[in-house]
Amino acid sequence: MKTALTIAGSDSGGGAGIQADLKTFSAHGVFGMSAITAVTAQNTMEVRSVQPIETAIISDQIAAIFEDIPVDAVKIGMLGSKEIVETVAASLKTFLPAIVILDPVMISKSGHHLLDEKAVSALKMDLLPLATLVTPNVPEAEVLTGLSIRTEQDFYKACISIQEMGPKAVLLKG
Repeated sequence: MKTALTIAGSDSGGGAGIQADLKTFSAHGVFGMSAITAVTAQNTMEVRSVQPIETAIISDQIAAIFEDIPVDAVKIGMLGSKEIVETVAASLKTFLPAIVILDPVMISKSGHHLLDEKAVSALKMDLLPLATLVTPNVPEAEVLTGLSIRTEQDFYKACISIQEMGPKAVLLKG
């Protein structure tokens, strides 16, 4: 059986984050594991609060999994802060997973900011080069590239700009 590690926040509403990733893994016959970066209090309408997890615990969660269970792929979601981005990047550089899918979660569907501004530069410098595939939505791609994305041509420019930051492939979600 294939395995996947999700590194992301916990969504108390179950519609995103660790919970959604584990459901998706299971639906595809993949054994899911998790390293939680934050706990959120949210539902389908709002994010009420976010509590980041200490970086030492995040790195311990990741190490505990890699040191015991073969990891076929890593999927990264909400990280929240520069320190967490750097912690996750350092762990990936240590364990060198073959496949890294990065969803650069920055803003919730309800508009709550889930990645601080200092973390964006760390994400670009430290994590994008490690990604096999990065899957930003349009607002996230605009933050990463500084481009305004309105037309089909803008989509192509943004994808090229993001790919030049290091990931092997880019899937820009409309």
